[in-house]
Amino acid sequence: MKQSIKAIFSTLNKYLLFVLLVATIALLFTLEHSLSFQKVDNLNHQKKIIATLTHLDRHDLALALIQFNGKSTQLHQEIDKLRTLYKYAYIDKYLVGNQQEYFNDLKKLSTLTDKFNAAAQQYYVDTNNKQEEVTAKVKLDTALSSIIAHIDTMLLKTIKYNEEKFHFIKNLVILFFIITLLATFYFRKQLKSIYRDISYLYHIDKQRQSYTIFSQEADAIALRMNRKNVTNDNPDFIDQATSINNYKGMVNAYSIKKGAKESNFTSVTVLEIDNFSKSNRAFSQDIMESILKKIAYTISLHEQPIDVIARTDYNQFTLIFSRSSKEQAFKDVDLVRQSIEELKFHIPNQGMTQITVSGGFIIKPNNTSLEEAMKQAKEILHYAQSTGKNKILQLRDLAQKDM
Repeated sequence: MKQSIKAIFSTLNKYLLFVLLVATIALLFTLEHSLSFQKVDNLNHQKKIIATLTHLDRHDLALALIQFNGKSTQLHQEIDKLRTLYKYAYIDKYLVGNQQEYFNDLKKLSTLTDKFNAAAQQYYVDTNNKQEEVTAKVKLDTALSSIIAHIDTMLLKTIKYNEEKFHFIKNLVILFFIITLLATFYFRKQLKSIYRDISYLYHIDKQRQSYTIFSQEADAIALRMNRKNVTNDNPDFIDQATSINNYKGMVNAYSIKKGAKESNFTSVTVLEIDNFSKSNRAFSQDIMESILKKIAYTISLHEQPIDVIARTDYNQFTLIFSRSSKEQAFKDVDLVRQSIEELKFHIPNQGMTQITVSGGFIIKPNNTSLEEAMKQAKEILHYAQSTGKNKILQLRDLAQKDM
Protein backbone atom coordinates (compact mmCIF):
# COMPACT_ATOMS: atom_id res chain seq x y z
CA MET A 1 0.00 0.00 0.00
CA LYS A 2 1.40 3.38 -1.03
CA GLN A 3 2.02 5.97 1.65
CA SER A 4 0.63 9.50 1.67
CA ILE A 5 3.26 12.25 1.79
CA LYS A 6 0.71 14.52 3.46
CA ALA A 7 0.16 11.95 6.23
CA ILE A 8 3.92 11.42 6.65
CA PHE A 9 4.60 15.13 7.04
CA SER A 10 1.64 15.50 9.39
CA THR A 11 3.11 12.76 11.59
CA LEU A 12 6.57 14.30 11.26
CA ASN A 13 5.16 17.61 12.44
CA LYS A 14 3.73 15.89 15.53
CA TYR A 15 7.05 14.13 16.09
CA LEU A 16 8.94 17.43 16.02
CA LEU A 17 6.48 18.87 18.53
CA PHE A 18 7.09 15.77 20.67
CA VAL A 19 10.86 16.35 20.47
CA LEU A 20 10.30 19.98 21.49
CA LEU A 21 8.18 18.80 24.42
CA VAL A 22 10.88 16.32 25.49
CA ALA A 23 13.54 19.03 25.28
CA THR A 24 11.34 21.35 27.37
CA ILE A 25 10.77 18.64 30.00
CA ALA A 26 14.51 17.92 30.08
CA LEU A 27 15.18 21.62 30.61
CA LEU A 28 12.65 21.80 33.46
CA PHE A 29 14.14 18.67 35.07
CA THR A 30 17.60 20.23 34.83
CA LEU A 31 16.43 23.49 36.39
CA GLU A 32 14.61 21.63 39.15
CA HIS A 33 17.60 19.41 39.79
CA SER A 34 19.64 22.56 40.41
CA LEU A 35 17.25 23.31 43.30
CA SER A 36 18.58 20.21 45.06
CA PHE A 37 22.10 21.62 44.92
CA GLN A 38 20.84 24.96 46.24
CA LYS A 39 19.12 23.09 49.08
CA VAL A 40 22.33 21.21 49.95
CA ASP A 41 24.35 24.45 49.81
CA ASN A 42 21.77 26.11 52.05
CA LEU A 43 21.95 23.38 54.71
CA ASN A 44 25.77 23.34 54.65
CA HIS A 45 25.77 27.12 54.95
CA GLN A 46 23.55 26.83 58.05
CA LYS A 47 26.07 24.43 59.58
CA LYS A 48 28.81 26.98 58.99
CA ILE A 49 26.73 29.75 60.61
CA ILE A 50 26.01 27.51 63.60
CA ALA A 51 29.71 26.69 63.90
CA THR A 52 30.58 30.41 64.05
CA LEU A 53 28.01 30.89 66.86
CA THR A 54 29.94 28.43 69.00
CA HIS A 55 33.19 30.33 68.60
CA LEU A 56 32.29 33.93 69.42
CA ASP A 57 34.73 35.98 71.47
CA ARG A 58 33.31 36.08 75.00
CA HIS A 59 35.81 38.74 76.08
CA ASP A 60 34.14 41.36 73.85
CA LEU A 61 30.48 40.86 74.75
CA ALA A 62 29.25 43.86 72.75
CA LEU A 63 30.77 42.50 69.53
CA ALA A 64 29.66 38.97 70.37
CA LEU A 65 26.09 40.17 70.88
CA ILE A 66 26.05 41.94 67.50
CA GLN A 67 27.44 38.86 65.76
CA PHE A 68 25.04 36.59 67.61
CA ASN A 69 21.94 38.62 66.64
CA GLY A 70 23.04 38.78 62.99
CA LYS A 71 23.80 35.06 62.71
CA SER A 72 20.61 34.06 64.54
CA THR A 73 18.47 36.12 62.15
CA GLN A 74 20.38 34.69 59.18
CA LEU A 75 19.59 31.13 60.27
CA HIS A 76 15.84 31.79 60.09
CA GLN A 77 16.27 33.52 56.72
CA GLU A 78 17.98 30.43 55.36
CA ILE A 79 15.06 28.29 56.57
CA ASP A 80 12.64 30.63 54.76
CA LYS A 81 14.72 30.20 51.59
CA LEU A 82 14.26 26.43 51.87
CA ARG A 83 10.48 26.91 52.01
CA THR A 84 10.63 29.13 48.91
CA LEU A 85 12.76 26.64 46.97
CA TYR A 86 10.21 23.88 47.55
CA LYS A 87 7.52 25.84 45.70
CA TYR A 88 9.29 24.96 42.43
CA ALA A 89 10.20 21.38 43.35
CA TYR A 90 7.36 19.77 41.36
CA ILE A 91 8.94 16.33 41.20
CA ASP A 92 9.36 16.29 44.98
CA LYS A 93 5.74 17.35 45.39
CA TYR A 94 4.01 15.12 42.88
CA LEU A 95 6.41 12.24 42.31
CA VAL A 96 8.32 11.68 45.54
CA GLY A 97 5.39 12.97 47.61
CA ASN A 98 7.53 14.29 50.46
CA GLN A 99 5.83 17.63 50.99
CA GLN A 100 4.48 16.86 54.46
CA GLU A 101 7.73 15.27 55.58
CA TYR A 102 9.81 18.11 54.17
CA PHE A 103 7.81 20.85 55.92
CA ASN A 104 7.85 18.86 59.17
CA ASP A 105 11.66 18.77 58.91
CA LEU A 106 11.74 22.52 58.32
CA LYS A 107 9.44 23.08 61.28
CA LYS A 108 11.70 20.95 63.50
CA LEU A 109 14.76 22.75 62.14
CA SER A 110 13.19 26.09 63.02
CA THR A 111 12.41 24.82 66.57
CA LEU A 112 15.96 23.48 67.04
CA THR A 113 17.31 26.78 65.73
CA ASP A 114 15.30 28.67 68.36
CA LYS A 115 16.62 26.33 71.08
CA PHE A 116 20.17 26.70 69.82
CA ASN A 117 19.86 30.50 69.69
CA ALA A 118 18.45 30.51 73.22
CA ALA A 119 21.30 28.28 74.48
CA ALA A 120 23.89 30.45 72.70
CA GLN A 121 22.40 33.64 74.17
CA GLN A 122 22.43 32.11 77.67
CA TYR A 123 26.07 31.09 77.23
CA TYR A 124 27.36 34.36 75.78
CA VAL A 125 25.10 36.93 77.46
CA ASP A 126 23.19 35.65 80.46
CA THR A 127 25.90 33.81 82.48
CA ASN A 128 27.11 35.58 85.62
CA ASN A 129 29.50 33.07 87.16
CA LYS A 130 31.60 30.03 86.34
CA GLN A 131 28.96 27.52 87.40
CA GLU A 132 26.30 29.06 85.14
CA GLU A 133 28.84 29.19 82.33
CA VAL A 134 29.52 25.45 82.61
CA THR A 135 25.80 24.64 82.70
CA ALA A 136 25.11 26.96 79.72
CA LYS A 137 28.02 25.39 77.80
CA VAL A 138 26.50 21.92 78.27
CA LYS A 139 23.11 23.15 77.01
CA LEU A 140 24.78 24.86 74.01
CA ASP A 141 26.68 21.68 73.08
CA THR A 142 23.49 19.63 73.38
CA ALA A 143 21.53 22.11 71.20
CA LEU A 144 24.43 22.16 68.75
CA SER A 145 24.49 18.37 68.48
CA SER A 146 20.71 18.23 67.98
CA ILE A 147 20.58 20.83 65.22
CA ILE A 148 23.66 19.47 63.42
CA ALA A 149 22.23 15.95 63.60
CA HIS A 150 18.92 17.17 62.19
CA ILE A 151 20.63 19.05 59.35
CA ASP A 152 22.66 15.93 58.54
CA THR A 153 19.42 13.94 58.49
CA MET A 154 17.90 16.44 56.06
CA LEU A 155 21.00 16.17 53.88
CA LEU A 156 20.70 12.38 53.83
CA LYS A 157 17.01 12.64 52.97
CA THR A 158 17.91 15.01 50.13
CA ILE A 159 20.29 12.40 48.77
CA LYS A 160 17.52 9.80 49.06
CA TYR A 161 15.04 12.06 47.28
CA ASN A 162 17.57 12.76 44.54
CA GLU A 163 18.15 9.06 44.11
CA GLU A 164 14.43 8.42 43.65
CA LYS A 165 14.18 11.30 41.19
CA PHE A 166 17.26 10.04 39.35
CA HIS A 167 15.73 6.58 38.82
CA PHE A 168 12.52 8.14 37.52
CA ILE A 169 14.33 10.57 35.21
CA LYS A 170 16.71 7.81 34.06
CA ASN A 171 13.80 5.56 33.04
CA LEU A 172 12.03 8.49 31.38
CA VAL A 173 15.17 9.47 29.45
CA ILE A 174 15.69 5.87 28.30
CA LEU A 175 12.07 5.73 27.12
CA PHE A 176 12.37 9.06 25.30
CA PHE A 177 15.67 7.96 23.74
CA ILE A 178 14.16 4.72 22.42
CA ILE A 179 11.13 6.56 21.01
CA THR A 180 13.34 9.25 19.43
CA LEU A 181 15.76 6.67 18.03
CA LEU A 182 13.02 4.56 16.42
CA ALA A 183 11.13 7.62 15.14
CA THR A 184 14.33 9.12 13.70
CA PHE A 185 15.18 5.97 11.74
CA TYR A 186 11.54 5.66 10.66
CA PHE A 187 11.33 9.22 9.30
CA ARG A 188 14.79 8.97 7.72
CA LYS A 189 13.55 5.94 5.82
CA GLN A 190 10.30 7.68 4.84
CA LEU A 191 12.03 10.87 3.68
CA LYS A 192 14.62 8.86 1.77
CA SER A 193 11.80 7.03 -0.03
CA ILE A 194 10.10 10.35 -0.84
CA TYR A 195 13.39 11.68 -2.22
CA ARG A 196 13.75 8.58 -4.41
CA ASP A 197 10.25 9.23 -5.72
CA ILE A 198 11.21 12.81 -6.59
CA SER A 199 14.42 11.59 -8.23
CA TYR A 200 12.41 9.11 -10.26
CA LEU A 201 9.95 11.80 -11.37
CA TYR A 202 12.82 14.02 -12.45
CA HIS A 203 14.45 11.09 -14.26
CA ILE A 204 17.61 11.39 -12.18
CA ASP A 205 17.73 7.62 -11.76
CA LYS A 206 16.93 6.45 -15.27
CA GLN A 207 18.53 3.03 -14.83
CA ARG A 208 15.86 1.77 -12.44
CA GLN A 209 13.12 0.91 -14.86
CA SER A 210 11.50 -1.46 -12.35
CA TYR A 211 11.34 1.16 -9.59
CA THR A 212 8.27 0.87 -7.34
CA ILE A 213 6.85 4.25 -6.38
CA PHE A 214 6.52 4.74 -2.63
CA SER A 215 4.04 7.63 -2.24
CA GLN A 216 0.49 8.19 -3.45
CA GLU A 217 1.22 11.71 -4.67
CA ALA A 218 4.26 10.65 -6.72
CA ASP A 219 2.25 7.79 -8.18
CA ALA A 220 -0.48 10.21 -9.30
CA ILE A 221 2.09 12.58 -10.82
CA ALA A 222 3.86 9.73 -12.60
CA LEU A 223 0.55 8.53 -14.00
CA ARG A 224 -0.23 11.97 -15.42
CA MET A 225 3.30 12.31 -16.77
CA ASN A 226 3.09 8.95 -18.47
CA ARG A 227 -0.21 9.91 -20.06
CA LYS A 228 1.30 13.17 -21.24
CA ASN A 229 4.34 11.39 -22.62
CA VAL A 230 2.13 9.00 -24.55
CA THR A 231 0.42 11.98 -26.15
CA ASN A 232 3.62 13.85 -26.93
CA ASP A 233 5.46 10.80 -28.21
CA ASN A 234 2.75 9.93 -30.72
CA PRO A 235 3.56 11.77 -33.99
CA ASP A 236 -0.05 11.40 -35.13
CA PHE A 237 -1.08 13.80 -32.36
CA ILE A 238 1.49 16.52 -33.09
CA ASP A 239 1.31 19.33 -35.62
CA GLN A 240 4.63 19.17 -37.44
CA ALA A 241 4.82 22.88 -38.21
CA THR A 242 4.30 24.15 -34.64
CA SER A 243 5.09 21.10 -32.42
CA ILE A 244 1.84 21.52 -30.48
CA ASN A 245 -1.26 19.33 -30.66
CA ASN A 246 -3.11 18.85 -33.90
CA TYR A 247 -6.85 18.17 -33.93
CA LYS A 248 -6.45 14.49 -32.97
CA GLY A 249 -3.95 15.39 -30.24
CA MET A 250 -6.32 18.03 -28.90
CA VAL A 251 -9.20 15.56 -28.64
CA ASN A 252 -6.96 12.99 -26.95
CA ALA A 253 -5.45 15.50 -24.48
CA TYR A 254 -8.88 16.91 -23.66
CA SER A 255 -10.27 13.43 -22.91
CA ILE A 256 -7.42 12.91 -20.42
CA LYS A 257 -7.57 16.31 -18.71
CA LYS A 258 -11.27 17.15 -18.72
CA GLY A 259 -11.86 15.65 -15.26
CA ALA A 260 -8.82 17.27 -13.63
CA LYS A 261 -10.82 20.20 -12.17
CA GLU A 262 -14.48 19.51 -12.46
CA SER A 263 -15.46 22.60 -10.46
CA ASN A 264 -13.76 24.94 -12.96
CA PHE A 265 -15.29 26.60 -16.01
CA THR A 266 -14.05 25.24 -19.34
CA SER A 267 -13.72 27.74 -22.16
CA VAL A 268 -13.24 26.94 -25.85
CA THR A 269 -11.69 29.62 -28.05
CA VAL A 270 -10.93 29.43 -31.76
CA LEU A 271 -8.30 31.96 -32.88
CA GLU A 272 -7.65 32.76 -36.53
CA ILE A 273 -4.76 34.82 -37.87
CA ASP A 274 -6.12 37.94 -39.54
CA ASN A 275 -5.57 38.19 -43.32
CA PHE A 276 -3.74 34.88 -43.34
CA SER A 277 -5.26 31.92 -45.20
CA LYS A 278 -4.48 29.32 -47.86
CA SER A 279 -6.15 31.49 -50.49
CA ASN A 280 -4.46 34.65 -49.27
CA ARG A 281 -0.78 33.83 -49.05
CA ALA A 282 0.86 37.15 -48.47
CA PHE A 283 4.20 35.62 -47.40
CA SER A 284 6.52 32.86 -48.49
CA GLN A 285 6.22 29.36 -47.03
CA ASP A 286 9.26 29.81 -44.75
CA ILE A 287 7.92 33.06 -43.32
CA MET A 288 4.45 31.59 -42.80
CA GLU A 289 5.92 28.63 -40.88
CA SER A 290 8.00 31.03 -38.79
CA ILE A 291 4.86 33.05 -37.96
CA LEU A 292 2.90 29.91 -37.04
CA LYS A 293 5.70 28.66 -34.78
CA LYS A 294 6.05 31.98 -32.98
CA ILE A 295 2.29 32.28 -32.44
CA ALA A 296 2.10 28.68 -31.18
CA TYR A 297 5.00 29.36 -28.80
CA THR A 298 3.35 32.55 -27.53
CA ILE A 299 0.11 30.68 -26.85
CA SER A 300 1.99 27.92 -25.01
CA LEU A 301 3.42 30.51 -22.59
CA HIS A 302 -0.12 31.02 -21.26
CA GLU A 303 -0.90 27.29 -21.06
CA GLN A 304 -1.49 25.73 -17.65
CA PRO A 305 -1.08 21.98 -16.92
CA ILE A 306 -4.84 21.41 -17.21
CA ASP A 307 -5.18 23.39 -20.46
CA VAL A 308 -5.11 22.09 -24.01
CA ILE A 309 -3.88 24.06 -27.03
CA ALA A 310 -3.79 22.93 -30.64
CA ARG A 311 -3.43 24.05 -34.25
CA THR A 312 -6.69 22.81 -35.74
CA ASP A 313 -6.58 24.40 -39.20
CA TYR A 314 -4.14 26.13 -41.54
CA ASN A 315 -4.48 29.49 -39.81
CA GLN A 316 -6.54 28.53 -36.72
CA PHE A 317 -5.64 27.62 -33.16
CA THR A 318 -8.01 26.19 -30.56
CA LEU A 319 -7.55 26.99 -26.87
CA ILE A 320 -9.30 24.94 -24.18
CA PHE A 321 -8.73 26.69 -20.85
CA SER A 322 -9.95 25.61 -17.41
CA ARG A 323 -10.34 28.48 -14.95
CA SER A 324 -12.09 29.19 -11.67
CA SER A 325 -14.37 31.84 -13.22
CA LYS A 326 -15.74 32.81 -16.63
CA GLU A 327 -14.20 36.26 -16.32
CA GLN A 328 -10.74 34.83 -15.63
CA ALA A 329 -11.03 32.47 -18.62
CA PHE A 330 -11.87 35.34 -20.99
CA LYS A 331 -9.18 37.56 -19.47
CA ASP A 332 -6.49 34.90 -20.04
CA VAL A 333 -7.61 34.33 -23.65
CA ASP A 334 -7.50 38.08 -24.32
CA LEU A 335 -3.99 38.18 -22.84
CA VAL A 336 -3.01 35.64 -25.48
CA ARG A 337 -4.43 37.96 -28.18
CA GLN A 338 -2.52 40.92 -26.75
CA SER A 339 0.72 38.92 -26.59
CA ILE A 340 0.36 37.94 -30.26
CA GLU A 341 -0.40 41.55 -31.15
CA GLU A 342 2.96 42.57 -29.66
CA LEU A 343 4.88 40.21 -31.96
CA LYS A 344 6.86 41.84 -34.75
CA PHE A 345 8.07 40.03 -37.86
CA HIS A 346 10.71 41.22 -40.28
CA ILE A 347 9.50 40.58 -43.84
CA PRO A 348 12.03 41.01 -46.68
CA ASN A 349 11.23 44.04 -48.84
CA GLN A 350 8.37 44.95 -46.47
CA GLY A 351 10.09 45.74 -43.17
CA MET A 352 8.46 45.04 -39.80
CA THR A 353 4.99 43.55 -39.95
CA GLN A 354 2.46 43.10 -37.15
CA ILE A 355 0.36 39.94 -36.93
CA THR A 356 -3.02 39.95 -35.18
CA VAL A 357 -5.67 37.34 -34.44
CA SER A 358 -9.44 37.36 -34.01
CA GLY A 359 -11.34 34.83 -31.98
CA GLY A 360 -14.61 33.37 -30.83
CA PHE A 361 -14.91 32.55 -27.13
CA ILE A 362 -17.53 30.43 -25.35
CA ILE A 363 -17.94 28.71 -22.00
CA LYS A 364 -18.55 25.06 -22.78
CA PRO A 365 -21.60 23.59 -20.98
CA ASN A 366 -21.10 20.13 -19.47
CA ASN A 367 -23.76 18.65 -21.73
CA THR A 368 -22.16 20.00 -24.91
CA SER A 369 -19.54 18.05 -26.84
CA LEU A 370 -16.18 19.57 -27.68
CA GLU A 371 -16.99 19.46 -31.41
CA GLU A 372 -20.25 21.36 -30.87
CA ALA A 373 -18.48 23.92 -28.65
CA MET A 374 -15.86 24.53 -31.37
CA LYS A 375 -18.63 24.97 -33.94
CA GLN A 376 -20.26 27.68 -31.80
CA ALA A 377 -16.87 29.34 -31.24
CA LYS A 378 -16.26 29.46 -34.99
CA GLU A 379 -19.63 31.15 -35.52
CA ILE A 380 -18.62 33.84 -33.07
CA LEU A 381 -15.19 34.05 -34.77
CA HIS A 382 -16.79 34.70 -38.17
CA TYR A 383 -18.92 37.45 -36.67
CA ALA A 384 -15.84 38.98 -35.02
CA GLN A 385 -14.04 39.02 -38.40
CA SER A 386 -17.03 40.69 -40.03
CA THR A 387 -16.77 43.59 -37.58
CA GLY A 388 -13.04 44.12 -37.94
CA LYS A 389 -9.94 42.38 -36.73
CA ASN A 390 -7.75 41.88 -33.65
CA LYS A 391 -10.66 41.20 -31.30
CA ILE A 392 -12.20 38.31 -29.40
CA LEU A 393 -15.98 38.21 -29.07
CA GLN A 394 -18.22 36.13 -26.81
CA LEU A 395 -21.60 34.48 -27.20
CA ARG A 396 -23.35 37.55 -25.79
CA ASP A 397 -21.83 39.66 -28.61
CA LEU A 398 -23.36 37.29 -31.16
CA ALA A 399 -26.71 37.56 -29.37
CA GLN A 400 -26.62 41.36 -29.62
CA LYS A 401 -26.20 41.08 -33.38
CA ASP A 402 -29.59 39.36 -33.66
CA MET A 403 -31.38 41.98 -31.57
